Amino acid sequence: MKLGIILYSTDAETVWNAFRLGVYARNQDDSVTVFLLAKGVDCQHLDSAQFPVQAQMQEFADRGGAILACGTCLKLRQREGTELCPLSTLKDLYELIRDSDRVISL
Repeated sequence: MKLGIILYSTDAETVWNAFRLGVYARNQDDSVTVFLLAKGVDCQHLDSAQFPVQAQMQEFADRGGAILACGTCLKLRQREGTELCPLSTLKDLYELIRDSDRVISL
């Protein structure tokens, strides 16, 4: 299955769980792409002792999951893409939605 996750939350628990789901799906050999949209582009900065978001994101990427970050949303926040979350476009979001078997948004 191709799973698309559109993540626009800055709630650490929600973000952490989204990437946990991504890791689980990758362990099932599913293709998974997470697109960070709006406030979601800030998710790398949500780490806490209770919700280690950065570590969960890295595990997701290490297992072959893809993370894309909205370039417009990053620019609005005066941020740039990173190696873990490269700058992407609306075209990438459209293609994620078009090509996925299932899309969820959180």
